[in-house]
Amino acid sequence: MIYKLRDYQIELSLKAVKILRVKKIVYLSMEVRTGKTLTALETAKLYGAKRVLFLTKKKAISSIIDDYTKFNYVNDFEIEVINDESISKVKGKFDLIIHDEHHRFGAFPKPGKYTKEFAQRFNTLPMIFLSGTPTPESFSQIYHQFWVSLYSPFPNPNFYAWASAYVNVKQKRVSFGFINDYSDANVEMINDKIKDYLITFTQKEAGFETEVKENIMYCDMKPITYSLIDKLAKDLVIDGQTETILGDTAVKLMSKFHQMFSGTVKFESGNTMILDDSKAIFIKERFKGIKLAIFYKFKAELEMLKQVFKDELTTELEEFNNTNKSIAYQIVSGREGVNLSKAKYLVYFNIDFSATSYFQSRDRLTTKERLSNEVFWIFSKGGIEQKIYKVVKDKKKYTSNYFKKDYVRINYSK
Repeated sequence: MIYKLRDYQIELSLKAVKILRVKKIVYLSMEVRTGKTLTALETAKLYGAKRVLFLTKKKAISSIIDDYTKFNYVNDFEIEVINDESISKVKGKFDLIIHDEHHRFGAFPKPGKYTKEFAQRFNTLPMIFLSGTPTPESFSQIYHQFWVSLYSPFPNPNFYAWASAYVNVKQKRVSFGFINDYSDANVEMINDKIKDYLITFTQKEAGFETEVKENIMYCDMKPITYSLIDKLAKDLVIDGQTETILGDTAVKLMSKFHQMFSGTVKFESGNTMILDDSKAIFIKERFKGIKLAIFYKFKAELEMLKQVFKDELTTELEEFNNTNKSIAYQIVSGREGVNLSKAKYLVYFNIDFSATSYFQSRDRLTTKERLSNEVFWIFSKGGIEQKIYKVVKDKKKYTSNYFKKDYVRINYSK
């Protein structure tokens, strides 16, 4: 079988290689399922690269190697595909770096561990950045994404120096006082600096007509679950015979609510427990006989799903694609670089605090041929999930400040 690029991928690659030759950086901001990987590989070929390092998420490695092979780039350049966590294991020299889901390097005010390691190893090399959502929560996320290269359009030596020019720094109250809030960046000024490095492309431009339909379903949890949560809200601690649930700060209590409203809890000892399997049973009964992709948040939730679904559930993509089994993925690890289009519906057992997770994960079913994606959010009645949903849908991160506003009756000063 002969595999060919889409016309728009060829056109974008031609634009990208021109930018890369002049700027040494090109940022492909292409929405999910439009073919960022193939556009990047074609750009590498046109650039004349002979040895390419492609960094991505672990779960996406096999599909990238598959594209590299199927589209016959093996005759153009060598490639090494690894995940960010394996940067230290990389040997040899490369003449081009491709970094997938590059928004992962957007932490601020300080760069993350792998961002620093990436910059130390490769900052002199030409780079192709890939992301469908470069700045999902704040334009301040852009600084460290370019900081990894000596060819960054921002000459500022660190984030704080950059923020003094591009950010309206505010004071934010936290439990121990006030801290600087660097999230209110000047979008117009930043866009003016990065526009010559950036290629944007949408699903609509690619000819996608897929509509994402979001449905919210509410599940009654067991009375004991609500009783435990009420007790924790009142006393900030629940002492059992051998384990303790502690919520003596807003952050801890927020985390415990997040767990318990979906039926699990992590004790102070580090042990976990399934408290209430109502959500898992609800999903199995409501979607009986339907092939699902299920996103969960906490490890104990996966154990619950396995117990309820038994051999109808897998966590392996290959088995999911070749059987009638549904698949369960942790939201953060499954939100990027994974095609779950074999599922009829995408079901969220729980929700992540991150807007990035919200926008990226719900597109995992999308293909050019698919006209509709049905997404189902399973919220506990009266739970925290719907409060998180309202915030992340507005491109914000759900933080302890939101939690305090949502649960003003709680006295943390005990």
